[in-house]
Amino acid sequence: MDELLCIYRQIKKDIEKRIGEFKENGRNEEKMKKEFIFCLLTPQSKAKTCWKAVESLFSERRWDRNFVISRLNGVRFKYKKAEYVIEAVKKFDLVKNTIDKMKDEKMAREWLVKNIKGMGYKEASHFLRNTGKAENLAILDRHILKNMKKYGIINEIPPHMNRKKYMEIEKRFIEFADYLEIPPLHLDFVLWYKETGEVFK
Repeated sequence: MDELLCIYRQIKKDIEKRIGEFKENGRNEEKMKKEFIFCLLTPQSKAKTCWKAVESLFSERRWDRNFVISRLNGVRFKYKKAEYVIEAVKKFDLVKNTIDKMKDEKMAREWLVKNIKGMGYKEASHFLRNTGKAENLAILDRHILKNMKKYGIINEIPPHMNRKKYMEIEKRFIEFADYLEIPPLHLDFVLWYKETGEVFK
């Protein structure tokens, strides 16, 4: 626990700066769209590879299937994810208008999971966090789950995550954050930094 608190003290200002940038993302349509696509690409793929793919896509803003696939270099399951991206771009205006009106972050997440193909609870939480629209949702990726197991917050990393299991582990994550007196939004960065050595996305 002391290790996490030490990391938090070390990177707190960087976290606050990044959170400020995320709030700006939520006020800028193009940045919000980039985060939307980025979060659809991230499952089982490296974050930096996915962000590079997003930047490449937006360099030309073409959304035909062959072009999208050609820009997803290094992204796993790129053919399936290309379909998600193309459909997501078509729905983006609806997404933005709907999410902007919602005040409850959990309701916003449920709407995304229900209405956006390829977006599960982790991806929806990630998108809401990266656009400044969530403060108490957990992004349960492999880095977070690995550390929750290490610190005894969960007994094992589930091979699959349905809604019930996600909510159960998220509740434990929030309780862990409260115990450490670190905001949940900040704790996510602390655990990610512990594994990667940087504050990214």
